[in-house]
Formats: sequence, structure tokens, C-alpha cells
Amino acid sequence: MTLDQLRIFVAVAEQQHVTRAADVLALSQSAVSSSIAALEAQYDIKLFHRIRRNIVLTDAGQQFLDEARAVLARASSAGNVLADLAGLRRGALSLAASQTVANYWIPKVMQRFHAAYPGISLKLSITNTGQVVRQVAEGAVDLGFVEDQVDTDGLEVRAVAQDELVLVVAPSHPWAGRDSTATDLIDLRESAWVLREQESGTRGIFEKMVRSLGGDPAGFEIALELPSNEAVRSAVEAGAGATVMSRLVAASSLNAGTLIALSWPLPSRDFLMLRHQQRYVTEAMRVFFEMASEWGSLESPARMANQGA
Repeated sequence: MTLDQLRIFVAVAEQQHVTRAADVLALSQSAVSSSIAALEAQYDIKLFHRIRRNIVLTDAGQQFLDEARAVLARASSAGNVLADLAGLRRGALSLAASQTVANYWIPKVMQRFHAAYPGISLKLSITNTGQVVRQVAEGAVDLGFVEDQVDTDGLEVRAVAQDELVLVVAPSHPWAGRDSTATDLIDLRESAWVLREQESGTRGIFEKMVRSLGGDPAGFEIALELPSNEAVRSAVEAGAGATVMSRLVAASSLNAGTLIALSWPLPSRDFLMLRHQQRYVTEAMRVFFEMASEWGSLESPARMANQGA
């Protein structure tokens, strides 16, 4: 059994599809299939059920997945020790971030880091907050970045920047014609809502806001539940309902007049960095965190949005 076989097995298990796993790994489909077949033959055990074009983990495969991830995490940690010895001249840093952070904030930090340390490769996976937490907890990535308070048992959490949230509607929405400073004129239950999926940080903020007002999120009309910030923004611009989102996401639409921000009292939120407490802290991880914190203090997300960044 080799580390390459373990990497291929984990990718196939996560993608539940050989072709998609091959794309992620930049390998041919035949190479991926051959690796899985060799692993199963070597130990005379089935790791996957083949169901039409998709594959599903067997019970044995599901148990093996946790062990395979743990071995890869240890191998990555060992590589990080060697990278430290190279003095940031070479190495790799794997990151995971929720959508708002990944699409509107962290790329600038990554660019700054790459300019200073071009020998350190950076890899970013983009998903929702819940998935980022799981990837960090399982050791699949070195650092995670999210925009909501999360269940972080076993994880170190540090704030790196602050984000401003806004309640937005289309110009055609009934709320758009009201006095935006008179929040008592708006009953949040009057409108349909367009929201991100469960486990997203923005969805969590919306539900906390509703509960803080004594309401029940289950009692609101959710017209559309969409998997990306951009899809939510487009649907709200088209008149599908109201939403709460980062000002970073809404900035271009607010500037263009296709969305209107209402003066509703929303809390700010932190962008958070997550690290497994038992993971070796490499020099690359330490420097990246420092750069992220410095960037967050100099160029806050709210300031960037107001400047049209």
C-alpha cells in the first residue's frame, strides 16, 4: 500500500465518482480505476459498491476511509516539518474556506503570501462553513477560514478580520419604498426569503437574527435555497425576496442600484481561522496567519466593499 493509493482512495470516496476523482487528482480515469482495483486485490476486500456510473463505499471502505485520512494527515505533517527545515523556500499549504471568505477576501492574502514565498504552493478548497470545520478536524487541510461561530471542539480559533452584513432587497421589493431608517415599519415575516443552504455561515447568521427577535426561522417563507452567494444575489435582484449577506458580496450590486440595503440592525461577524490543536504549526502556517491578520486590520471587508473593491 502506498500513499498515492491512499490519496486516490480518499479522492474517489469523497467524489463518489471515478472520473471526478481523476479530475481532482489530475490523473487519467484508468490510472485511478487501476489503483483502486489493485488495493482491493491486494487485501481481497471490496471498498466500493459499483452502482451504474457512481460508486458508494462499502462498510469496510467507510471504516478504512478514516484510517486513510489519518495516515495522509500524518504524512502531510511530516512533510511540513521538512518544509520548515527548508526555510520557506519550498513546501505546500492547504487551505479550506467558506464561500464569502474564499471568493471575496482570502485570494488577496494568498497573492501576498505567494509574492513573498513563491516556493510554497497554495491550494484552496471552497465549500460551506460546516464542511470547512470537518476538513480541519479530519486533518485534510492545514488551515480553515469561515465567517461564523462554529462548534470547534479540538480546534484553535482566531479572528483575522471583520465582516459587515446587510439586509438587501431589489428596487421593486415593497420594503424598498419605505423609510429605510424606520426598522419598526418592517416585519421580517412579510417577505419571502432567498437563503444559502444549511451549514453556511450566512444562513446561520440569518437564523440567529430571527431568534434574537423572538422568532422561529421555521416560520419564515423560504422561497429559494441556493448553494452560492452569487446565486442568492442574482435571485434577490430578480425580485425573489429579501436576504442577508456580506456587504462584500452585495457591493457591486449596491453600487449599480440593482440591490438596496435597508438600515436594519445586523451584527458584524468575524472571519475566523481554524487549526487543529494537535497539528504541527509550520512556519508557513504561522506566516500565513500573520499576513491574514495584518491584511484584515489594514483592509477590513467592510472598508473594501465601500471602496468598491
